Amino acid sequence: MPALASHRKPRPRVRTTPVVGLTTAALASVTLLSTQSATAAPAEPRPSIEEVQKKVDALYRQAGTATQQYNQAKGASAEQRSKVDALLEAAAKRADKLNETRRELGNYAAAQYRTGSIAPTATFFLADDPQSYFDQDQLMARMTSQQQKAVADFRTQQKEAAAKRVEATKSLETLTESQESLRTSKQQVQTKLTEARTLLSKLTAEEKARLAELERKKEAEAARKAEELARQQAATQEKAEEAAKEEAAKQGAGTGSGTGTGSGGTGSGSGYATKAEKVLAFARAQIGKPYVWGATGPSSYDCSGLTQAAWKEAGVDLPRTTWDQVEVGTRVATADLKPGDLVFFYDDISHVGIYKGDGMMIHAPKPGANVREESIYYMPIYGSVRPA
Repeated sequence: MPALASHRKPRPRVRTTPVVGLTTAALASVTLLSTQSATAAPAEPRPSIEEVQKKVDALYRQAGTATQQYNQAKGASAEQRSKVDALLEAAAKRADKLNETRRELGNYAAAQYRTGSIAPTATFFLADDPQSYFDQDQLMARMTSQQQKAVADFRTQQKEAAAKRVEATKSLETLTESQESLRTSKQQVQTKLTEARTLLSKLTAEEKARLAELERKKEAEAARKAEELARQQAATQEKAEEAAKEEAAKQGAGTGSGTGTGSGGTGSGSGYATKAEKVLAFARAQIGKPYVWGATGPSSYDCSGLTQAAWKEAGVDLPRTTWDQVEVGTRVATADLKPGDLVFFYDDISHVGIYKGDGMMIHAPKPGANVREESIYYMPIYGSVRPA
């Protein structure tokens, strides 16, 4: 019996593509990525909150220094502008006077022309520099004394007008330098403030809360030191009063005499106290107004703008910058501070506040903050002065 033929179709042979190439490429990619990860520069570690606080404080202090530079440049620019305007006005007056003298000489020349003797005297009159035309006295001898005086005046005025022009030109150059310094200082302030804001904007909510806690601790420590100073000053005052009473008793002074002695001993202090009351009354009225760098009131202030405005209320004109204000008046130790005294901060003397007593001051702190009362120990003290 013949074998049955199979009805199943033979399976087609499937050609398989080798995966060796693909596997090699994939391995190469993985190796490359691994190599890149290993050689890439590690990300900079995130700064701690303490480091952020120090950096922000430093940026605000640098902005304060740049603000004082701006105030200084602004004052110099305004002063130089006033000087330039005065010089230009003086130069214009000299030019008018010179032209008037020139017209007078022209009249002499015209008179000679009418009489038919135009040369050489008239030419001499009309020259830009008569003396350079003829530097001998022969021609001068033919002129009247009035004409000679007119020529002499003309030459004098020429020299004075030229000198004024030179002075005005130099003054304009100085003004340009002051204005450039003003622009540079302004840019420095803005740069530092932008850096500080950028740094703070990168903080998370948790980091901002921790930064606020650090700030509260800093304020609490400053307040503790202020209270300590207040106790020391109160004790010193009490001892001084007791010593005064004992001295009065030794001298056998009566009550009226003793009062008079006390009053006389603090006469100058009383005068200062009266001014200080006006200063502090003004400063208190500004509490809550914003700090704006370069501002002098009445709606906003920077630190030295506030102190300047407050003491002006007491009839004392302070300079514009902290660097100049620290040179005014008498230096006083921190332990001897009285209300109204100016307290300066940092080694570069870039901040100032008005002492109000009990270790506290009124000041315009920094951008983003308002005029407020604060412990003088919130910042490192440079020194203090009594303006009047």
